[in-house]
Amino acid sequence: MAIHRGKTTAAGQTPGTEEPPDTGVRTPPEAPDRHRLTAPQGLAALSLDAMASVAYGPESIVLVLAAAGAYGLGFTLPVTLAIAALLAVLVASYRQVIAAFPDGGGSYAVAKKHLGRRTSLVAAASLILDYVLNVAVSVTAGVAALTSAFPELYGDRVWICLGVLVLVTAVNLRGIVESAKAFLVPTAVFVGSILAMVVVGLFRDGPVSTASAAGHASVLGEGATTVGALLLLKAFAAGCSALTGVEAVANAVPSFRAPAARRAQRTEVALGALLGVMLIGLSVLIGRFHLQPVEGVTVLAQLADASFGHNAAFYVVQFATMVLLALAANTSFGGLPVLMSLLARDNYLPHVFALKADRQVHRHGVVWLALVSGALLVFSGGDTNTLVPLFAIGVFVGFTICQVGMVRHWNGERPNGWQAKAALNGFGALLTAVSALVVTATKFAEGAWLIVLALPLIVLAFESIHRAYAQIGERLELGRIPQPPRRSRSLVVVPVSGLSRLTCQALTAARSLGDEVLAVTVTHRAPEDGQAAEALRRDWELWKPGVELIEVSSDTRSLGRPVSAYVRALTQAHPDAQVTVLIPETEPARLWQRMLQNQRGSVVAHAVRRDTDAVICRLRFRVTSDAR
Repeated sequence: MAIHRGKTTAAGQTPGTEEPPDTGVRTPPEAPDRHRLTAPQGLAALSLDAMASVAYGPESIVLVLAAAGAYGLGFTLPVTLAIAALLAVLVASYRQVIAAFPDGGGSYAVAKKHLGRRTSLVAAASLILDYVLNVAVSVTAGVAALTSAFPELYGDRVWICLGVLVLVTAVNLRGIVESAKAFLVPTAVFVGSILAMVVVGLFRDGPVSTASAAGHASVLGEGATTVGALLLLKAFAAGCSALTGVEAVANAVPSFRAPAARRAQRTEVALGALLGVMLIGLSVLIGRFHLQPVEGVTVLAQLADASFGHNAAFYVVQFATMVLLALAANTSFGGLPVLMSLLARDNYLPHVFALKADRQVHRHGVVWLALVSGALLVFSGGDTNTLVPLFAIGVFVGFTICQVGMVRHWNGERPNGWQAKAALNGFGALLTAVSALVVTATKFAEGAWLIVLALPLIVLAFESIHRAYAQIGERLELGRIPQPPRRSRSLVVVPVSGLSRLTCQALTAARSLGDEVLAVTVTHRAPEDGQAAEALRRDWELWKPGVELIEVSSDTRSLGRPVSAYVRALTQAHPDAQVTVLIPETEPARLWQRMLQNQRGSVVAHAVRRDTDAVICRLRFRVTSDAR
């Protein structure tokens, strides 16, 4: 028997069970350690985005510098070193964030405590945009690696993208630990193959093979002898896409096993070290092999060809890259649902996002992320270049807000060595703020204006949801001591359409619930309906259940409106009474048999909930397979 109160539920939360708004980020209830991450598992579950970005980060740099010809490509390594330096600062900064905010939330938690509510919402909005775009970019980049090796699949790239998205979503619905276990081997294979490619390539005097680029048009610009600062800034902005995902570990600290903060810090350092080595190593190989970007073949594919030759090792690298790029979306599935749960607990998102299923899974956040990302994949046509201009802007806004908040944190707490920690975060804030401006300015005309427009719209949505919850809380007097409960007269209305065992059980339940029970049947003017009503009236008098049968006439064949109109009139006639509508329903044993039901109970329940404040009680009579 399920009971619902009409017109008093909102935003997916039953007011009778709603808790007062919380002003601080709380650690989720402890779960068994088997549902939480170790450091290696955290690397596989939360760092794939950052590590897989080595497949498109260096390529983004090369494509920009290629406009200045071969001379421009000579600046690939300096630009990469600048990005690696920024990476080192970010990793050191986020280690401090993890230690100071072990309950997770990253830049949102930091800004909420030290920079105010509005700034924290900007940080949250920027992270949500970045996480969603990360899924779409990762999946499309993975499929691009696949089509580089097998060009005949290029026409089906959208369907392949959607198939990969469904796979990643299904794995994450089983829990973050399950996804980490599933992705641990592909992560190891990818990192191992990239490091092996770098080591082997360093011992080559020249490319072993150029078969992958043969027959493809070069995108190298005309020869140039100078490279302007604007081009270098644009290349730096393009390469900064490799830094997305660095904050994911700090956002999901509660997902780690105890001691969670220490494990998360180790994961953050391991991520930074691996990512820095791979980025610098690939940039060195690009200069060593004098690589030129071509249409239809990724830079990473050309590097594998040059280092290993066009053999089995080449296809191992391509396959490992494709798998890890596609699975890099897992970083968003590990970080965004946790962030959304924190926003929901603070009443900035529907409370349903704070709910956890078995295995510590925020299923509603996972499903929402999959649906929005799927729409982006269809919109972009599975093309990475359509999405990359929108990428990395949001994450750098979050980086900057987080670092500024940490400066205020150390200035307020002042532990031992706080000046050095504040200086580190301040330097990080300066670098990321400049990077955010550069990325936005250089990518604005290419589509970044959509992100600039979307950020305030998302913040406004947060504010609207918060105001709605505040109004509901005010009406419910949340946080106050209510008046003592009192007993009122109870009237129970039972809709009936005929005599059966279900009718008997419904009236029995109603008499145990209320002081007075009223059976209501809806009659119509048609002759055949009049005969059915007369038969019910006659059988009722013979049965004599001790409950009055009330006939409600309807000019149409509607069922819900006449019942709700009667309940509304009854409520007005007895304002001090509690009116309950008990709706009897059968529930067949087999799922397919439920499709045979007439759904009268749902129709009546919807009408009563819409038009009245009566309590709705649905009595389910289970029809087992051996029932007689």
